[in-house]
Amino acid sequence: MKWNIPNILTLMRLIAAPGVAVMFLYFTRPFADGLAMLLFVSAAITDWFDGYLARAWKQETKLGAMLDPIADKAMVVIALMVIIAFSSWSPWLVLPATVILFREVFVSGLREFLGDVSGTLKVTQLAKWKTTAQMVAIAVLFSQGVFEHYFGISDIGVDMITGEVTGIGLEHELTGVDLDLEIWAGFVGLVLLWIAAALTAITGIDYLRKALPHLKEPK
Repeated sequence: MKWNIPNILTLMRLIAAPGVAVMFLYFTRPFADGLAMLLFVSAAITDWFDGYLARAWKQETKLGAMLDPIADKAMVVIALMVIIAFSSWSPWLVLPATVILFREVFVSGLREFLGDVSGTLKVTQLAKWKTTAQMVAIAVLFSQGVFEHYFGISDIGVDMITGEVTGIGLEHELTGVDLDLEIWAGFVGLVLLWIAAALTAITGIDYLRKALPHLKEPK
């Protein structure tokens, strides 16, 4: 295996994927939301940089080609799991998330089955836009949690680790601006997630169409 900067960035993104969920185990909200969003956005940025650097420096490797889609899928799947868990299983979130998760598992299964001819399912430009839409939608949905919980409590006297109120800063009413930010973040994030789900479904159907000739039984 050949390690270079693009591959190291991809590996860091893969490691960051479970880190998004871990934030909610060790920190209380809104700190967990903010740290998870920061970690997710930072990892998503490396998704562009590692591919760009690999092409610019002519350092494309089999290891990078293998790790890159795994890291992307891990980030999206784990982040969606966390968001849905804290959304009280809202059907408006569950449905597009289900489409995204089903497609990712389905296409991964197709590639594994096709084996040597899996190159038939090369990543298309639309698939890249799909991944971008997913990551932007997830980042915006994480920001809703930040607005909801940060503006819902005073940050004075709250222990980041235990959540214990050690001072006099308790609940305060949301201002109009605070509430607008929370509502708009949720609405925009949801719209983007549905757009991402639509692109995900389209690319999944496209991959299935390309794979069908290789799925026919020999006569």
